[in-house]
Amino acid sequence: MPIARAARRATLRFSAAALAGALLAACGSGDAPDSSGPGGKVTLTVDLFGSFGYQEAGLYEEYQRLNPGVTIKQSDTEDEADYWKSLQTRLAGGGGLADVQGVEVGRIASVTQRQSDRFQDLKEFGADRLKDRFARAKWSAAVTGDGRILGLGTDVGPEAMCYRTDLLARAGLPTGRAELARRWSTWEGYLELGREYQRKAPARSAWLDSVGSLYSIMIGQEKERYYNASGELIHERNPAVRRAWDTAVEAADAGLSAKLDQWSPQWNQAFSAGSFATIPCPAWMLGYVKGQAGEAGRGKWDIAKLPGGAGNWGGSYLSIPRAARHKKEAYRLIEWLTAPEQQAKLFRKQGNFPSSTGAIAKVADARDPYFSDAPIGRIFGDAAKESPVQVLGVHDQNIAQQLTNALSEVERRGTSSDEAWEKAKKGVARVIG
Repeated sequence: MPIARAARRATLRFSAAALAGALLAACGSGDAPDSSGPGGKVTLTVDLFGSFGYQEAGLYEEYQRLNPGVTIKQSDTEDEADYWKSLQTRLAGGGGLADVQGVEVGRIASVTQRQSDRFQDLKEFGADRLKDRFARAKWSAAVTGDGRILGLGTDVGPEAMCYRTDLLARAGLPTGRAELARRWSTWEGYLELGREYQRKAPARSAWLDSVGSLYSIMIGQEKERYYNASGELIHERNPAVRRAWDTAVEAADAGLSAKLDQWSPQWNQAFSAGSFATIPCPAWMLGYVKGQAGEAGRGKWDIAKLPGGAGNWGGSYLSIPRAARHKKEAYRLIEWLTAPEQQAKLFRKQGNFPSSTGAIAKVADARDPYFSDAPIGRIFGDAAKESPVQVLGVHDQNIAQQLTNALSEVERRGTSSDEAWEKAKKGVARVIG
């Protein structure tokens, strides 16, 4: 799950007045009623999960300054699974929906294939002219078979490995990015280095946060995971799924994990407590690390190339429910938030890697002082170029959740791999119906 997305001081291409005018001109009329307050003022509600970083990067404040009649109010649910469940309830009832709703990439196939009648076709506002702004795979995933556009892409999740240089040094391990990338060029090498760390590790510190995060980052390196290109479920027989599962089980059996459930309060606290030395790290994780580790972590973290090759974990979309009150104004906002200039600013501030091709070029030279001045533009840019174009299915996120839940039982309760696998299979069958 994605979740916590991670300044660039880029100069706006337009003056405030010109930009506001361009945004107004870019939008189609639509035929849905929009209600505004007195004097043309409108309050736009935005409902998200994790941390998309818009508030932290100052983008809402900037948009409100450029558009004086607009006020933006954001609500946020930390756990994406809780967010999605609540969103389904509200979509079914038609009430309580925000003007803008976030959609995780693992859910976008469900939106386009099963819930298209509940989301606004953004083509009515001119979104079709934006196609060339985005990476092909990012754009096409939010388009239905009959051409309706149900979301604009925010970030993607190219993968790397974040690590604590101070903890590795205390265990007598190398701390340089290039040396670590060489030592853990394979997942076998990563686990072996983890065993070496555990022999000399500081007290109450493990090699990685959880085997669930290890599984998730590995499965992100695969083109086909839970579905094949024909839409057929393959999770039970896909060797890539089993390989990631077995590697996660091996890490659990070797005692390399801090046994922390991602997104839990204990996991959040562990970032500043030094409870783990490495964490599989899609780009959006950078902002989350900063938020949880705080200023005390500045300069202690660094980033290196991922074991086993490039991959993608996460990324999201901004969509507008058909029941939203302010569709036209909401569209203007999401078009602006996902434009190359804003995506570039967001990456430089929070680490959320752009899905806009124009923004990717703008951040190629980006470095992050918090992460020991790591060349994040190059690290994540290379990973994005090399990542496979993934096959997305209706229940991707549900299947992933059942598998990682079962792996949590392996590391925390000592459940056998076979027993946990069978439990995961039954859980998948239950949630997908």
